[in-house]
Amino acid sequence: MADTLTNLGEHIDLLSGFAFKSKYFTQDSKNIPLVKGSNVHQGYVDWVGAVRWPIDEHPINDKYWLEEDDVVLAMDRPWIESGLKFSWIKRNDPRSLLVQRVCRMRGINGLSSRYLRYIIGSSQFTNYIKPIVTGVNVPHISGQQVKGFKFSLPSKATQLAVSDLLENYDNLIENNNRRIAILEDMAQSLYREWFVNFRYPGHADVLDASSPDALIESKGKPKLNDSPLGQTPESWEVKSAAEAITINPKTKLVKDGEKPFVGMSGLSQGSMVIGDIIEKTGNSGAKFINRDTLFARITPCLQNGKTGYVQFLTPEQPVGFGSTEFIVLRESECLSSEFIYLLSRSNNFREHAIQSMTGATGRQRVHNDCFASCYLPVPPKELMNTFTKLVQPMFKSIFNLSKRNENLKQQRDMLLPKLISGQIEL
Repeated sequence: MADTLTNLGEHIDLLSGFAFKSKYFTQDSKNIPLVKGSNVHQGYVDWVGAVRWPIDEHPINDKYWLEEDDVVLAMDRPWIESGLKFSWIKRNDPRSLLVQRVCRMRGINGLSSRYLRYIIGSSQFTNYIKPIVTGVNVPHISGQQVKGFKFSLPSKATQLAVSDLLENYDNLIENNNRRIAILEDMAQSLYREWFVNFRYPGHADVLDASSPDALIESKGKPKLNDSPLGQTPESWEVKSAAEAITINPKTKLVKDGEKPFVGMSGLSQGSMVIGDIIEKTGNSGAKFINRDTLFARITPCLQNGKTGYVQFLTPEQPVGFGSTEFIVLRESECLSSEFIYLLSRSNNFREHAIQSMTGATGRQRVHNDCFASCYLPVPPKELMNTFTKLVQPMFKSIFNLSKRNENLKQQRDMLLPKLISGQIEL
């Protein structure tokens, strides 16, 4: 690789996003997703829960449309403890628009956009950005600062070879993410069928107590009875979430030494997988163990769906801690941890929590007492055990795939600086 350093600004087309008016934002999936800084993570854009723009009613200049291989970088809080907030637009990503305080970069003048993503993802670029971030309340960088980064520009052939090698890792990670999404969707569908639609094994044998047939000999069939939730099977109970779930249980954690810590950025809007896990001293905040569900209590994180399922703790470190804005939901005698996680993703449960939020606009929170008025259909223990046995392997496979992705990212990130610096010849 060439030893001569050049300014990044000479080899990128950089554009800052448009100042979209929030009063026109929608959640309608037919509209165009907007790429905001909060959607940009380490190597991916989180499209779930992204605000959308009604393009037919409010057209936008064509230059703000994002294209495949565009590199995007959050300019407000560009670096957090888990890493640099950057990603790129992938082939299967939805057509989207760029929002202000996020910059879009494309390679020009001999720099490939595919290679550019690895320049921005390198430790050299992160080490350059961290000390020049300015601002106290909202740390930020400017486009000119991004352009000021100096790097060694290799030949097009070398750029292609490096990109091909590293992209193999990215493709494997993307394939695993698709498998995770399929498994989670399967578990959610099973939950809805059994516990929302009441189409569980044996449901056809349940007799509707309100029908004329109920007056005829039922031959031992169970009945549907009226309840605060409508008609539920006779053998089921209706309990409040406060009764059926262990909420914010007391969990001891020593203050000394480093322990796994999860901030709000570690929770996904659409997956159980928890990311951005760091080691941290102290014990202030939510405490959790494996099989707990972490449920965001604050706006807009709750409305956006931020929720996680803990599976990453080890026998050596069996307790972790995290944001004070988590509600910890733990399994009980009547509900398994898998059921509770899937419940926490259900529309009715989330809407009840959202409607109970109090506080100043923009800082509203859920209070624990709201769960006393949230009612759930609790199935017989045997049915709960059957359900848990079906979905447990799905949860385990999701965790294994997420661990595989972490290993792939580590391997890729170890190779990256050596390939870019020329330490490894291709």
